[in-house]
Amino acid sequence: MSRQTNENNSLVTYFNSKSQISEGYRKLRTNIQFSSIDSHIKKIMVASAESGEGKTTTISNLAVTYAQEGKKVLLIDADLRNPSLHQVFSVPNHIGLSSVLSNQYSVEDVLRESYIDNLQLFTSGPIPPNPSEMIGSNRMKRLIEKLEDQYDVIMFDTPPVLAVTDALIVSSLCDGVLLVVNSGKVKKELVKKTKAALEHVNARILGAILNNIKNVAVPVSYGEK
Repeated sequence: MSRQTNENNSLVTYFNSKSQISEGYRKLRTNIQFSSIDSHIKKIMVASAESGEGKTTTISNLAVTYAQEGKKVLLIDADLRNPSLHQVFSVPNHIGLSSVLSNQYSVEDVLRESYIDNLQLFTSGPIPPNPSEMIGSNRMKRLIEKLEDQYDVIMFDTPPVLAVTDALIVSSLCDGVLLVVNSGKVKKELVKKTKAALEHVNARILGAILNNIKNVAVPVSYGEK
């Protein structure tokens, strides 16, 4: 696949790997890896209070940094309402996660190679009428358990936490959650509410990422809270 297919170049860690922003994502990766001594953080989700905070861009670039390190990475679009990973990587989305959870296709049918070594994609597939039920199903849990044996790192893109319950369900399947906050846009009260919602389901919050500081999206990890 051509490098030019990512028209907005949102994958800065791939298209401009020597930039300050790319270095910020690599530091974030390192912080995650060293945030736990006794347990391995393999399944990672990025959360946000509202849409448009940079969640998809963050998880995509973070996935690229893990792949560049030589890890076998799977990036899953668990946003079955407003998916966007297929747009970031310019791949088809006519089948995907919803297709597997509804028993229409196998995992092998829907996994897609990206143009980045070591990084595979699991797109969302068609938007179903019952996203929350699909995400919270036993089939979803068994699917993740199966995929764990095949990848070094599994990452999830999800809907905003305050919009629907889907993200909270996915967080319970993960080893850690990163909270993305769009500087100057999202009210502090909504961020606190999002953090409380994640803690209520016993999600492990690894830290926060402050986006759009002086109009430049530089990820910053504040450590586990």
